[in-house]
Amino acid sequence: MAELTEVRVPDIGDFSDVPVIEVLVAVGDRIRPEDPLVTLESDKATMDVPAPAGGVVREVAVAVGDNVSEGSVLLRVAAEGDDGDAAADAGGSGATDMAPTGSADAGMGGRTPPAGSFDPMVAGEAPASLAGATEEITSRGSSEIVEVRVPDIGDFSDVPVIEVLVSAGDRIRPEDPLVTLESDKAAMDVPSPVAGRIAGVALSVGDLVSEGALILTVEPAGSTEAAAPAPLPGPPGAVVVAPEPARAAGQPDPRAPRGRPSPTAALESKPEARPISHATPAMRRYARELGVDLARVKGTGRKGRVLREDISGFVKSALSAPAPAEAPAVAGGSGIPPIPAVDFTKFGEVETRPLSRIKRISGPHLHRSWVNVPHVTSHDEADVTELEAFRQSIKAEAAAREVRITLLAFITKAVASALAEYPAFNASLGPGGDTLIVKKYIHVGIAVDTPNGLMVPVLRDAGRKGVYDLAREMAGLGARARDGALKSDELQGGTFTISSLGGIGGTAFTPIINAPEVAILGVSRTRMAPVWDGSAFAPRLMLPLDLSWDHRVVDGAEAARFLAYLTRALGDARRLLL
Repeated sequence: MAELTEVRVPDIGDFSDVPVIEVLVAVGDRIRPEDPLVTLESDKATMDVPAPAGGVVREVAVAVGDNVSEGSVLLRVAAEGDDGDAAADAGGSGATDMAPTGSADAGMGGRTPPAGSFDPMVAGEAPASLAGATEEITSRGSSEIVEVRVPDIGDFSDVPVIEVLVSAGDRIRPEDPLVTLESDKAAMDVPSPVAGRIAGVALSVGDLVSEGALILTVEPAGSTEAAAPAPLPGPPGAVVVAPEPARAAGQPDPRAPRGRPSPTAALESKPEARPISHATPAMRRYARELGVDLARVKGTGRKGRVLREDISGFVKSALSAPAPAEAPAVAGGSGIPPIPAVDFTKFGEVETRPLSRIKRISGPHLHRSWVNVPHVTSHDEADVTELEAFRQSIKAEAAAREVRITLLAFITKAVASALAEYPAFNASLGPGGDTLIVKKYIHVGIAVDTPNGLMVPVLRDAGRKGVYDLAREMAGLGARARDGALKSDELQGGTFTISSLGGIGGTAFTPIINAPEVAILGVSRTRMAPVWDGSAFAPRLMLPLDLSWDHRVVDGAEAARFLAYLTRALGDARRLLL
């Protein structure tokens, strides 16, 4: 036996434990340099690992769902001309999918699944549930209903179904995708182990499934396709696929993915139906996010595989087509025309970076608040000269208590006092819009700048705590927010929010209300300013305050009184004792 060469994961940057989402080769395949071997998916991109040299695949060391890092063994390859290649070349065709002469896989084009992977075409390698179903069809005949169940999916359970690709009455062939599951590591298609007609589908989008869960029932091909024409003659060992049954003009392809309606459907003519495109789970998920029907996208990758560029190009071409005049596009049913997509590459070099998870989550929330809440912002300044002098005088005492005392702690205490005085700012509008829910507790959210974006941990019962307690709790929440260690309950229940720019800069801004709260206070950097004291201008330390409020709940006079109370409390901290 000739010596085998190990193919390992190359340098993939700062990533480790990256999941394998597709294995593109099998034992017996002949590969050439730069042929893609496996597809990996990090939290930033999907990448193919190419072959460093040509040869024949003798062993596949990874399966879909495995986590790999730089240096992990992917497969073992025998160089061209090594012992055993002659059999693979029998017939002299040079095709990469031919099996060794006389092998058990000859009828399948030499395709043997990688170790641990799911391949219903080879009963000896399939999971027990589906392999047993295939053997049962052979032994009992093809007249009975066959149950197709979820195969071995590793250490996962309660995996959500994100797409059902077939429906009752559809004809399926072996390896046709049936449903798409999505774990916390990868999306995966469950292929069919048999051919036939679907009798019933037992799952729907959103269901949670585990190994052994029933997916659907199938009438095997022998019972449903008795009148089908005989297979076309072909060379020994070739796999002959029967043609698709004819459909009436305009009838949708029942095997097409069932996701949300494509926003580009109205921009296209009705093309002829064609089989489902070959795409990785990551590309299927990308297409679903854009609302693109993969059956309409022509793949340019290896063996017609749909690439990210193919999907993006399809969307660009659809968006460049004129929209119907009688049905102008609007964003989310709000009546607001969407911002048109622009191909910025026409003007120069660009770089596409993914948004952080926090920004992807908070962005829609902020947009929803900005669109639905009538924002008004009032501005004022508080003279904090004496307050800052007092803060400086107690820094040593605070250090002895192991507390870093900040101006924000005093602001939070003053805000809690103002909320108790003006409870309309500590309320939420009822679901019908005709009631006001006034909260008897005061939980103040503090916006914290983290490397991944803003987070708003909540200080509970802020009105019942002293400045030292607020400063200590605020420091702990801020540290956990920056470390990504906040608990879910520490981000919930706020009744009012403070967004402070601290010492970064700025004189004023318009903070967005954290709905369903009805107001938010923005704090900018303090500055020294000449202030008239009745006889002369004197240097005073001024703190800019910006109060955004929901005009459905608060009016201008209430907002002015709230800010006036807050500036007086910050100007003379003794008022907080009253």
